[in-house]
Amino acid sequence: MSISFIPGADTQRAFRDALGCFATGVTIVSARTESGPIGMTANSFTSLSLDPPLILWSPAKSSDRFTHFTEAKEFAIQVLRDDQQALAQGFARQGDLFDARWHDNDFGVPVLSDCLCAFECQTVAQHDAGDHVILVGQVTKAHIYSGKPLVFAKGAFGGFTAG
Repeated sequence: MSISFIPGADTQRAFRDALGCFATGVTIVSARTESGPIGMTANSFTSLSLDPPLILWSPAKSSDRFTHFTEAKEFAIQVLRDDQQALAQGFARQGDLFDARWHDNDFGVPVLSDCLCAFECQTVAQHDAGDHVILVGQVTKAHIYSGKPLVFAKGAFGGFTAG
């Protein structure tokens, strides 16, 4: 079966389904706010540059946690393991599920020490991008742990096995 369409208001669901064909890793982004730590599940994360070391992610403007991240000077990206689906689902619903697995870095940003890898970042740029904003972070520290990545595609979580 093949479906073709021109992206627009009447084909938004089809466009979303087409984007869902691209498998992504799953992350939790964390930051410190005046009222405490905040987290959000995101799959809009990618590498941007090796020199300087830059990453980007894109929170939705419609999120009730949006302003916390666009105002943050520092944040952390936690790349989740294949056994952390419940953690991803939890932070998708609510932003304050921090427990003993998290520790504060030098900037007070919560960093998960029980994940596939974590990137500690300083915000260096923001770019308007439709219903999202692109946040660019310069990586100040990275942590690599063991495990396999949690993957999200076509609306479902799964794992990845190298062939």
